[in-house]
Amino acid sequence: MAKWGWLLVLMVCGSVSAACPVWPTARADEEIARLSEQITQWNDAYWTQGVSGANDAVYDQLSARLAQWRRCFGKDTSAELAPPMLTKGLVHPVAHTGVKKLPDAAALSGWMKGKSDLWLQPKVDGVAVTLVYREGKLAQAISRGDGLKGEDWTARVRLIPAVPQTVSGALANSVLQGELFLRRNGHIQKQMGGMNARAKVAGAMMRKSTPESLQALSLFVWAWPDGPKSMSQRLALLRDAGFDWVSQYSLPVTTAMQVEAQRARWFNSPLPFVTDGIVVREASEPSGKHWLPGQARWIVAWKYPPVAQVAEVKAVNFAVGRTGKIAVVAQLDPIQLDDKRVQRVNIGSVNRWQQLDLAPGDQVQVSLAGQGIPRIDSVVWRSAERHKPEPPAGRFTPLTCYFSSPECEAQFLSRLVWSSSSQALDIDGIGAATWQTLHRTHHFSHLFSWLVLTQEQLQATPGLGTARGLQLWHRFNLARNQPFRRWITAMGIPLSQETLNSIAGVNWQQLLAKSEAEWQALPGTGAQRATRIRQWLNSDAVSLLAKWLSEQKIDGFSVQ
Repeated sequence: MAKWGWLLVLMVCGSVSAACPVWPTARADEEIARLSEQITQWNDAYWTQGVSGANDAVYDQLSARLAQWRRCFGKDTSAELAPPMLTKGLVHPVAHTGVKKLPDAAALSGWMKGKSDLWLQPKVDGVAVTLVYREGKLAQAISRGDGLKGEDWTARVRLIPAVPQTVSGALANSVLQGELFLRRNGHIQKQMGGMNARAKVAGAMMRKSTPESLQALSLFVWAWPDGPKSMSQRLALLRDAGFDWVSQYSLPVTTAMQVEAQRARWFNSPLPFVTDGIVVREASEPSGKHWLPGQARWIVAWKYPPVAQVAEVKAVNFAVGRTGKIAVVAQLDPIQLDDKRVQRVNIGSVNRWQQLDLAPGDQVQVSLAGQGIPRIDSVVWRSAERHKPEPPAGRFTPLTCYFSSPECEAQFLSRLVWSSSSQALDIDGIGAATWQTLHRTHHFSHLFSWLVLTQEQLQATPGLGTARGLQLWHRFNLARNQPFRRWITAMGIPLSQETLNSIAGVNWQQLLAKSEAEWQALPGTGAQRATRIRQWLNSDAVSLLAKWLSEQKIDGFSVQ
């Protein structure tokens, strides 16, 4: 878990940069206190037990959200800007500086300007450690801790086969800093994400047993304080000593364009470790005695976009579809996921919404499912004040709301939208907003009331205008001539496309005359669907619509 909030809040990511909440002081105090307490509990569990109470993305983003709230309401942020100071532990011979995060290529280009001898490395996702070698032997291994002091990990690191226990030459008396990571076989970051690798490594290091879990760990050395001035020499010596990952994955760069291209390659290519971005560093570094947490000027990071974002739920809305199913939609503070701006997520059914126990003000983790469809993975934080809306009253089915009534507004509108779709009457250029305008003005009594609107009525409709009204009048008249098959599709007949194609040329009376056995004999129609078709054909609302369409001389409905 990335417990380096003092670095994280230097650059608050887009998912938490929303406007300040409009809360009275009492509620702000309560919300801040509750979230602060939760993050403190996560920190304590992580630092003392190696247990991760939340995944890295959730922890990072909720920590930044807490810092934002504290700034919004004039609270002291110093407590949120640093990990807990350790009262005991080993002192690092050279402090861990951490790394400043840059938001984009433009910021990176600005940082690189005027600098030379720059090197690019992947930002390996694991836990940081200091290795101290004395007279060629591993003398100490120290966890990052607060950057100045850390836990004694010497005994555990000695059980990791990938960490050299003896070195020689320039490394015989040296201090190295690096990342203990979980070795992966062909890890593609874009596809597989972080896999909570950092927490797995931390857990393996914190546990007092199961040395088998250490077999899968390795080390990426990213700093040799006071080592050789030449980066090439530094990399060669590390490689020869058994620290070969850094030599394989360190590249000289001169432009931000080069960095951006390689960052994309590493993001999409198989790697032996999990990464969360890239690091650009100057080969020239100050003496190790000058290193301090948060003070590195010679190194920056550019992180990958998170595969999931934390977003605040602004509202919970209900939509009744044309078949009567109620879908729940969460309205979010806008977030960016990959190349998509997301502010609405379909939760699914009312039952799933109730299982999630979701209310406005809650914080949710959102990711992209297959085909880039946003989804809510979980509720990661619930607001102190929770006011859940009531789902629509009434029972909606495929046979309800062909006729307008106050309780039917949502399903009735869904039916109108479906009727003009390309699958049904194919009335070009009309959607939900236009249907709402027409219905609000002309008070449709049933699904096809629009068919008798005059040119003058349409042109006088507020919000349409003369030209748009005339255009709709022409399109409605064209719809009159659509074939019977499209009209029954617009009505919502429960037939598959395969069955519709097989009954081309029939009329309404012939549909009514078919027995259940005859329906079952048609392709794509089993017993259950045949029953639903018969129920639909004989329902009062559908019968009334068919009679009305017959009076309007619509093809296939006229009684011969």
